[in-house]
Amino acid sequence: MNGYYLVLTTIDLFVLSFMGILTRLSESLNKKQKRGFLLAFALIAGISVMEIVTLVVDGAPVKYRWLNIASNFLGFGLSPAVAICLVYVQDRKSAPRQNLRFAVGCEIAYLLFLACSVPFGLVFSVSADNVYSRGPHFYIYIVAYFAAIFYLSLSTVLRAQAFQNRSKALIYPLIVFLTAETIVQVALLDLHVTWLCVTLLSVLYFIYCSEMWNQLDALTGLLNQNSYLNRTAEMRRGGVLVVFDVDSFKQINDRYGHLQGDVCLAEIADCIKKAYARSGYCYRTGGDEFCVLMENADREAQCAQEFVRQLEQRRKAVDFLPTVSFGSAPFLGEDVLAVKNRADREMYRYKKARKPDAAGERA
Repeated sequence: MNGYYLVLTTIDLFVLSFMGILTRLSESLNKKQKRGFLLAFALIAGISVMEIVTLVVDGAPVKYRWLNIASNFLGFGLSPAVAICLVYVQDRKSAPRQNLRFAVGCEIAYLLFLACSVPFGLVFSVSADNVYSRGPHFYIYIVAYFAAIFYLSLSTVLRAQAFQNRSKALIYPLIVFLTAETIVQVALLDLHVTWLCVTLLSVLYFIYCSEMWNQLDALTGLLNQNSYLNRTAEMRRGGVLVVFDVDSFKQINDRYGHLQGDVCLAEIADCIKKAYARSGYCYRTGGDEFCVLMENADREAQCAQEFVRQLEQRRKAVDFLPTVSFGSAPFLGEDVLAVKNRADREMYRYKKARKPDAAGERA
């Protein structure tokens, strides 16, 4: 075996070990996300080592044939699982989503199929002389691998859209890079750089997800105040600032407790996102204050109507959900504080005009 592969694998394992330690020490990741990243790094490390093992034992005495078979089986079988682990870390919720459970089921079915196919050499075979070769249906592994990449890509794009991540398009060059490298590896059997590239991808994916989560408010899933401040610095004429304030929120906390108050904030945030996310960026700027930055005012009235409709719909399930006052102001080239002051004045006028109705609803 060429020492070149040993050097690549050593670099690979060093980077993965470093990322594993960084993940364990992270204060921003929850237990579920740490578990997903650590499992992904461990799988990549294990598969990289097994690839070296196959190179060492291939053509060796027949007594090592079982090790050749086992290493190839685990390498081919566990490759799609890396993508599933990376999908697992995307959501901060503890319970896995239904599509993730389905993906795990597909991975188990693929492993069972691969195990049953080993005696027949369908995907790969190891001859009686302990020599590896691709099987007549090697494409099954390629399909499973690319299906996992597609699943990771689609899940990441949808999650980035839900989180309003402005850098969501960056996932595409990562996937193109991995796809191109995989095609080259399939065409050039002796190259053996796949898992070094997958390691690089996992590191970049870790950075990508960390940046995405750093933009979010932990309670509501809306963009946070830092994101708001950075975005307002880029706003120009034609944009619109919409501000929201929860009516009598202190009474909700006093009467129902802070946990139920958090439920109210999360519900209101979800209504704002559903109404405005396609037309602007939604933020929680602190406490019970929310805002939306829209590129233009064309759909503002329609979004406002949809927000009121969403809020009324949610109140059927959460009967103590308070009313929300909101107002807006266009960017006319002045300082953002001046725009916010005008939007606040509009919001307070709206609040004052409907105060009797709001009190009646809460009663």
